[in-house]
Amino acid sequence: MDKVRIYKPFHLGLSLLAGLALSVSIGCTSRPAAEDTGEIEFWTMQLQPKFNDYFGDLIAAFEAENPGVKVRWVDVPWTAMESKILTAVSAKTAPDVVNLNPTFASQLATRNAWFDLDDRISPEARSQYLPNIWQASTLKDQSFGIPWYLTTQIIIYNRSLLQEAGLDRPPATYAELANMAKQVKEKTGKYGFFVSFVAEDSGEILESLVKMGASLVDDEGKAAFNTPEGKAAFQYWVDLYQQNLLPPEVLTQGHRYAIELYQGGETALLATGAQFFPTIENNAPAIAKVSAVAPQVTGESGKKNVAVMNLVIPRDTDNPEDALKFALFVTNSTNQLAFAKEASVLPSTKDSVQEYIGKLNEKTDLSPLEQASKVGAQQLNDAEILVPAMDNLKVLQKAIYTNLQAAMLGQKSVEQALEDAEKEWNSVVGN
Repeated sequence: MDKVRIYKPFHLGLSLLAGLALSVSIGCTSRPAAEDTGEIEFWTMQLQPKFNDYFGDLIAAFEAENPGVKVRWVDVPWTAMESKILTAVSAKTAPDVVNLNPTFASQLATRNAWFDLDDRISPEARSQYLPNIWQASTLKDQSFGIPWYLTTQIIIYNRSLLQEAGLDRPPATYAELANMAKQVKEKTGKYGFFVSFVAEDSGEILESLVKMGASLVDDEGKAAFNTPEGKAAFQYWVDLYQQNLLPPEVLTQGHRYAIELYQGGETALLATGAQFFPTIENNAPAIAKVSAVAPQVTGESGKKNVAVMNLVIPRDTDNPEDALKFALFVTNSTNQLAFAKEASVLPSTKDSVQEYIGKLNEKTDLSPLEQASKVGAQQLNDAEILVPAMDNLKVLQKAIYTNLQAAMLGQKSVEQALEDAEKEWNSVVGN
């Protein structure tokens, strides 16, 4: 397979499970808010230079509506954001509004880093956002973030490969996914799909457990996956791997490799975001021509994932009222809809989602990207964050992935792998 180049217009992880081991403590007391400075410092995550015009117009419109308030926009590389905001919050030099993902933001929320928004945002304003999406930025029933842009996972599939395997539609459930993988391998010699078991790269396996009906943790944060449902999910992946229905690289490679395989015609489907369709068209036009899109695969639970980017307001801001006003302005329905169109992502307010789908329904000839975006948007009412916000999420993910890999390699039984993962996680929770 020829090596293909991956183009990423901006970074938005499908699972948004990035997080750092927090090595500094953040005080639970905050300084009193100083008198408003008239300037808001706004950090985003790798949106320059592609969206300079959009944010230039957005900031100019806000400043025109709020005389005397100036917005200073700072764009941070996505690889540097977590360390930079952690340092800034610790030093009490954080910006006034920050673009993060709920997973990492929740870790700082446990250290009282952000404003509790429940007393600052009216029920009417809050009700404008999709309820499941708003819930993603809550911890212990306290709201710490405002939803901004989204993606949901979709399936991009190779119609020619499926037809060659005797299939007339892509899988909708994990049971159908396993059958598809078997037929594709038997009839074509290729793999049905690629999914990464590298804990540092993807949270897709964690999400698959939830989709298959397992819970990850209980109300006390202890392991809840050592159950019949969790065992069935572990067994599912073990069986696929041991039956040679997954590429051996699933143990060592990440999502980038999944895209390379699909673009090279080596797999029948790719679970990804709609924003990757232009990448496929650019890198592998012949594959793009025989590709179509479908909703994401789910289990008996019917649950579907969503990846969320939000805005948070540091507790130490000198300008809390204007910071909140700006965060609500950025995320209002009008501006969300405009950014969703500009960036090929999805909005998070009820009105903007309805209008987004409505405008696509009005078109008679959708482009592949528009079709993919429509499929993604239609999942939003049922989509949710499948991996709950918690401290030490990376530890949980590593415990599950490491032990599942051991079972896949025949080094442990499924029962032992589950028990060991449970013990590893509970030893952390108990400390």
